[in-house]
Amino acid sequence: MPTTSRPRLNTSFHIHMVSDSTGETLMEVMRASVAQFEHTNPLEHLYALVRSPRQLDRVLEEIEGYPGVVMYTIVNSELRRDLETRCADLGVPAIAILDPMLATLSTYLGRAMASRAGAQRALDADYYHRMDALNFAMAHDDGQGDNFENADIILLGVSRTSKTPTSIYLAHRGYRAANIPLVRGVPAPEFLFSLRNPLIVGLTASPERIVQIRRNRLLTLNEDRSTDYIDDFAVRDEIVEAKRLYAKHGWPNIDVTRRSVEETAAKIINMLNEKRGRK
Repeated sequence: MPTTSRPRLNTSFHIHMVSDSTGETLMEVMRASVAQFEHTNPLEHLYALVRSPRQLDRVLEEIEGYPGVVMYTIVNSELRRDLETRCADLGVPAIAILDPMLATLSTYLGRAMASRAGAQRALDADYYHRMDALNFAMAHDDGQGDNFENADIILLGVSRTSKTPTSIYLAHRGYRAANIPLVRGVPAPEFLFSLRNPLIVGLTASPERIVQIRRNRLLTLNEDRSTDYIDDFAVRDEIVEAKRLYAKHGWPNIDVTRRSVEETAAKIINMLNEKRGRK
């Protein structure tokens, strides 16, 4: 009797990259490593410029909420110890990807390393441009900050449409990206309607996907009460309201349900280039 092979399913897992610099080294090593394993789908979490205990605490909250593999490049000994200790307590593996290379070079050269955060990045114009974009993204996360006219890109969307990770990824590519949450029943900020320079893009996703992500988020916070935040009909109304806003003002929108952050960012960059080309 002939046998039928079962289709291989993609293995999804969270991978957290914690860096005191831009995180590009981590991203490159992670992707080169994951590429060696077929049928894997890494859910990427990148934390750049982590240089204070407060920043690390926010990272650790995310790691606790979405356990997985942790990769890091941090030279500050206290931050390293705190990260390693907490990861051990949580039972998640933490990999210092540069340690073997640095230890070997130190022995061979007969000298200690400089222990400077981000020392591997040349301080050229491109570096400073990306640092400026990262600082802008972090200062304009979740509707914070001002001077939105100076943004290259503004992302809109209801909660859990990947606004922040997409903004950070765009910043790593050198684009000044801001993101603003849309809340059901609350008008969008008036200043949006008078902006001329930024490309405004709406992010959306299927109601089922949004509800799933929100439920998981609440579970990590030990919150199990039923609210409109995870009500199927309420979420559907949120998304419809957001789409109407995008259509009313002619803002392009992207469904991120089945897109990675990289795919979403690539589409946005193409949109921005088209906008600038028309100008």
